[in-house]
Amino acid sequence: MVRKTQYPEVITMGRSGVDIYPLQAGVNLEAVETFGKFLGGSPTNVAVAAAKMGHTCATITGVGDDPFGKFVRNEMQRLGVSNAYVVINKAYKTPVTFCEIFPPDSFPLYFYREPSAPDLQLNIQDLPAAAVKNAKVFLISGTGLSTEPSRSTHWEALKMRQNQPGWTIADLDYRPMFWDHEETATREIGGLLEYVNVAVGNKEECRIAVGETDPDRAADALLERGVKLAIVKQGPKGTLAKTREARIEVPVTKVATLNGLGAGDSFGGALCHALISGWEIPKAIHFASTAGAIVCSRLECSTAMPTEAEVFALMENHPETTPKVEAR
Repeated sequence: MVRKTQYPEVITMGRSGVDIYPLQAGVNLEAVETFGKFLGGSPTNVAVAAAKMGHTCATITGVGDDPFGKFVRNEMQRLGVSNAYVVINKAYKTPVTFCEIFPPDSFPLYFYREPSAPDLQLNIQDLPAAAVKNAKVFLISGTGLSTEPSRSTHWEALKMRQNQPGWTIADLDYRPMFWDHEETATREIGGLLEYVNVAVGNKEECRIAVGETDPDRAADALLERGVKLAIVKQGPKGTLAKTREARIEVPVTKVATLNGLGAGDSFGGALCHALISGWEIPKAIHFASTAGAIVCSRLECSTAMPTEAEVFALMENHPETTPKVEAR
């Protein structure tokens, strides 16, 4: 039974918008005839995933004063995520994102966020300080550090979390089209590591944060920068996680991939659930990895998030994914 508090248990911060996904796979965008409209934005979808597991959740983000902004706020609420911390920005439109679907591993994304997006216009006064400090899990996305005023606002939120109980998670989330220079991304994303106790990223994101792409060296570098749990996602090679005491390797759960874009968000929301539940780290990583695989087998992201029971059922059906744990 999940214990409720006056503040959301899980607060995420960063992108929100509308995902426009083709209803035809294997077709270039210019030839697609029909699309589906879904809630989007990685931190927002992480909150949806955690809400699906039974937690009170909210996202600090911004939307435009337009129909898509209304859709985002309404859909968040429908999917169990509070929209109390969504700022309505009259100057910028709610962003939309298109993708192409070429299973098993090609899903190009096209972001429409120019000249800026409302979530990148968040100001320090938009932060719900008490809620940020009291969340059991607070998760930010590296993209939020890409430009001002969002950058300063994210740094202020991280400072609010210092010396607070609970988990602070950095989704390293490097997307080069959002940054002016790679060096800036390395400075900002690498700098946040001393403020968080969990870091999650793929090999390219680890290269930006700590200059390492080898999974073991990357995880060690993240730990050396101060995090307690370093997670390196390796796609078809599974997931590597390290603490100062253990090395955990989780083989990939083999499923028929339809759209891999939501896997990381499902992973993040399931990880929030596992950490709040107090599970041992190997179980938490196994659970999150399996949750990501489930969303890979579905078209959309936000509305595809699994329940805890669905994840446990798939774990039971794939004993070959049992974590390999080595003491360090």
